[in-house]
Amino acid sequence: MDDRITAVLDVYHARAQEERSGPREDPPGGRDGGHDQRMRAIGPDTGQLMNILVRSLPSPTILELGTSFGYSGIWLADAARATGGKLITMELHGYKSAYAREMAEEAGLAEWIDFRVGDAVFMIGELTEKVDFVFVDLWKDLYVPCLEAFYPHLNPGAIIVADNMIRPGTEDVKRYGRAIRALPGMSSVLLPVGTGIEVSRFEPATGSR
Repeated sequence: MDDRITAVLDVYHARAQEERSGPREDPPGGRDGGHDQRMRAIGPDTGQLMNILVRSLPSPTILELGTSFGYSGIWLADAARATGGKLITMELHGYKSAYAREMAEEAGLAEWIDFRVGDAVFMIGELTEKVDFVFVDLWKDLYVPCLEAFYPHLNPGAIIVADNMIRPGTEDVKRYGRAIRALPGMSSVLLPVGTGIEVSRFEPATGSR
């Protein structure tokens, strides 16, 4: 990674440290009220692992579900730039997407990112391209609906990573784990990286899709 990316990641890491040391407070208006300032970001170990996985794919189209404030997108966009790929990142709230765009511009990565704002399940249904990598990290009750939406858009060999599978390990993420392992052509493993990630790979039987 170059100095511009490292500097941006340092800003995120400082913000995450401040967040961890402060009290946990529910945002005004609830989770979708548009006032949530908590990053809830993945850690650098998860970011680096995803960067490595994306770099194993040729010119990948990457789909990120849950832009938040853009930390994970920096890791994904760096890999997209290195491989000639692109990142499509989806976020419900415009203010989060705008902050993520500013940070991507600071890192020199904005031209490899397509920022989209709105309902993730709906926007997935509007995709016109197939995808090669998916990162799932939004509200946990949306994991299965998003899976059902993006599964038809997967290219053979696509990799899917879902976060927070061990912590908090809610019933919603457990349902996702069962659902993705039940899909035809899917192999999957739970890894104790960060808060726990489910890493899956889609390899359909020849002629089945």
